[in-house]
Amino acid sequence: MYESIVKRILDVTFSGLLLIVFSPLYLLLSILVYFKLGAPVLFRQLRPGRDEKLFCLIKFRTMSDEMDAHGELLPDSERLTSFGKFLRSSSLDELPELWNIFKGNMSFVGPRPLSRKYLPFYSEEEARRHEVRPGLTGLAQIRGRNALEWDKRLALDLEYVDNISFKKDISIIFRTVVKVFRRENVVVSGTGSVGDLDEIRAVRRPAYLDK
Repeated sequence: MYESIVKRILDVTFSGLLLIVFSPLYLLLSILVYFKLGAPVLFRQLRPGRDEKLFCLIKFRTMSDEMDAHGELLPDSERLTSFGKFLRSSSLDELPELWNIFKGNMSFVGPRPLSRKYLPFYSEEEARRHEVRPGLTGLAQIRGRNALEWDKRLALDLEYVDNISFKKDISIIFRTVVKVFRRENVVVSGTGSVGDLDEIRAVRRPAYLDK
């Protein structure tokens, strides 16, 4: 009952309220992003959601469009400005995802929506993370965020999928708020110190991916 009905009702209600409450902040951040990083203000990317259906994830932009002498974009680390780092470390870049929650693409709590390029690199068990809507925050985010090794991070996603409850969601949201204010386990660049899942598993390919 909670997962199929109540959770969605709470998502729609509170995301709608927060979109209204935060509207002045959205306007301010949009202006700052425009003048510091340029247009477009929002970053959009297709990500796999529930049942691996693609949806357009939206965030505030955090990187510039600086190019090298050959007209190629500079590496992400060089395009990530101090303002962009602030947006990421404070999680303010994630605020537009409230619209994704309101539309039904996401939930407040669930496994984070990861890059679609990772889909072929999940085990059959790990792919079960897509049985639920992806979340603004999740169990992995309060246990170490992007600093976690991928195996542990995906295992925590499955732990959440198998144990969804109202009590657990409230606990995760509360602990997320605390961590955001304390800026704990913040990794502002890319996927963190562990690297990209596809690159890691392409080199150290688990045996179960060959079955």
